Amino acid sequence: MPLAPDDLRRFLSTVHPYDTLDADAIEGLLPQFVQRRLQAGEEIYAAGQPLEGLYLIQSGQAEIRDENDVVVSLLGPRNSFGERGLTRDGIAATSARTVEETLLLMLPVYAFNALVRDHAAAKRFFDRSRAAKPRKTDLAHSRVETLMAANPLTLSAGASVQEAARLMAERRVSSVCVTEGPTLKGILTIRDVSGKVVGGGLPFDTPVAQVMTADPLTLPPSAIGSDVLHMMMERHIGHVPVTEGGKLVGIVTQTDLTRFQAVSSAELVAEIARASSPAEMADVTARIPQLLVQLVAGGNRHEVVTRLITDIADTVTRRLLALAEEKLGAAPVPWLWLACGSQGRQEQTGISDQDNCLFLDDSATDDDLAYFMEMAKFVSDGLDQAGYYYCPGEMMATNPRWCQRVGTWRQYFAGWIAKPDPMAQMLASVMFDLRPIGGTKALFEDLQEETLARAAKNSIFVSHMIANSLKHTPPLGLLRGFATIRSGEHKNTLDLKHNGVVPVVDLARVYALQGQLAEVNTRARLEAAVAAGKLSGSGGQDLLDAYDLIAETRLEHQAAQVKRGETPDNYMAPADLSDFERSHLRDAFVVIKSLQSALGHGRGILG
Repeated sequence: MPLAPDDLRRFLSTVHPYDTLDADAIEGLLPQFVQRRLQAGEEIYAAGQPLEGLYLIQSGQAEIRDENDVVVSLLGPRNSFGERGLTRDGIAATSARTVEETLLLMLPVYAFNALVRDHAAAKRFFDRSRAAKPRKTDLAHSRVETLMAANPLTLSAGASVQEAARLMAERRVSSVCVTEGPTLKGILTIRDVSGKVVGGGLPFDTPVAQVMTADPLTLPPSAIGSDVLHMMMERHIGHVPVTEGGKLVGIVTQTDLTRFQAVSSAELVAEIARASSPAEMADVTARIPQLLVQLVAGGNRHEVVTRLITDIADTVTRRLLALAEEKLGAAPVPWLWLACGSQGRQEQTGISDQDNCLFLDDSATDDDLAYFMEMAKFVSDGLDQAGYYYCPGEMMATNPRWCQRVGTWRQYFAGWIAKPDPMAQMLASVMFDLRPIGGTKALFEDLQEETLARAAKNSIFVSHMIANSLKHTPPLGLLRGFATIRSGEHKNTLDLKHNGVVPVVDLARVYALQGQLAEVNTRARLEAAVAAGKLSGSGGQDLLDAYDLIAETRLEHQAAQVKRGETPDNYMAPADLSDFERSHLRDAFVVIKSLQSALGHGRGILG
């Protein structure tokens, strides 16, 4: 039996974006939905056919298959499908079939178009392209939550002034918040201690409650920087606690405002370029997390954020190379330091290891090799001290295998291409992301062109690289469209790096190989692949949109962790996302899986 109007109305009230519509809009939609009850295994639509409308599952399950008949998504109740084809040309890019008895609600094309045209929430929900973000990076427009120090120092009202002073000295802060549970009761500053206690001759065991400022002025996390500035200037205060619902969540000080205004990639680069030791560089790179928060909050695109952060790593590396030559003396032969991995692709985020190697002129002697091993150790140790931890797989110039003459490197690449076993595939994947950082670039240019040409012509090697690129799969599953990690420290989370970003990185690398494209950055590779005809315009745009969404979700997740005082990572719980965010992220993963399937079937996969 079809759903009665009241039942349909209640169901739509639980599904985004219909839950945002007013009563009149919902009443207008109810009679336009066509209800279809299908048995298991029935076709809903076929690839290449005009779509009748938007499909919404009320009960049951449906599987979505790509043009190669590979299942790319398994959908359950409250999931919509068909919107990508409807918003493009009205033609289905996939096929859909029921898995079990299913009740479908179909909104015809004309009604879907009217819904998207007349309601901003619906347009935003069904439009899978990335909208431009407004950029607001100045202090006045930045939200307080991006300025504040999370987890401020706290004490109970009965604690002594001496204890408060000791803790402030240990933490190197100028205030302590007085709380009762999570509720803010007052604030005590260094000025209070010196003026009221020392100046007033009070004993050091005086309870902080007697000298604190009770019920201090506060701001919510949603306030903006100008609110803080105006409050400090008008009230002549230097500390503003941040509360939400009466609970203390952070504090903003004059020092925080100064630090915010000073943190920019250009300032960090300038300080690193003047540093005289790895320790000084470490003091500078320790501010990268705050820079990440600032850049993300300012609405910068992910490729801009990662490029600016990578620029800092490049500067650290070049400065360490210069310090190494100061310590060891001038290099005996021309050399080139190259980065691979995320630094090579200019895609570093708030957490990164180091991946690097050294190319040496063919005239280098064995004694010269010893010099460069010392150089590599100095630079690699300095990078680790600056927060770019050692590569677990020893993909570093400190490994003698990766500190070699150009002739040896030429043999490496030729061997990997001629005999593409699993280890060769892995090494080739890493080394195709090489980017010169410091030294004589000419040592690499001819080798890069030669290697790309040789690799592209070897169909067996290309097939193995394709197979290697399909090992990392998007986390698609039954539970809300995601397959989360099942056990361990990161149980019930998504790995946004290995199951989100890496599959796109791998696809882009294969497209670049097939087209002999010199680009190393993932987004640049995808754009070049479309221009070279190695990726269709529509497929390329879908993949770019998917990559952008996943990469930005990853950065926003890391920025949120930094604001909470946590170490950034790549593991995000789907429960932290809204229905809107889950739907778009799921669709991004579906796009990646579809492109993986197309690549595998188009070129063949070797087992």
